[in-house]
Amino acid sequence: MSTTTTVQAPVTTVATPVRRTVWKHGVAAAAAASVVTSTLAALASAAGVSFADQTGASIPILGFTQLTFVFSLIGVGLAAVLARKARRPRATFVRVTVALTVLSLVPDATFGFDVASAVSLMTLHVVAAAIVVPVLAGRLADRR
Repeated sequence: MSTTTTVQAPVTTVATPVRRTVWKHGVAAAAAASVVTSTLAALASAAGVSFADQTGASIPILGFTQLTFVFSLIGVGLAAVLARKARRPRATFVRVTVALTVLSLVPDATFGFDVASAVSLMTLHVVAAAIVVPVLAGRLADRR
């Protein structure tokens, strides 16, 4: 009579790195920034800020929503690309977005807006960046 003994090796699982996707959180941040900037623009408009340039054309409140969302999505795309391509995705993303935010202030200062409109527009750019950039940067690795 023969007996067979089966020995089972212990099973070890290796934790796979969690892929920290930027898309879901980025879209949520873009939506939040759009709501906040539109609300602040509406409040500024109600307080007397015209958002009109030298030709008299005024920026509609829905324009704040749309442009904030579109440019925030561009930031999400940038974060996704840097997550795959940059050696230091987080630092690169922060540097690039800070530079782009500063550049976004130039038209507000040069397109003939009155002081209240220009300051309000600049503030809205910074507010949108302050909402979106930290969310996306937090999803990026320090190093690849």
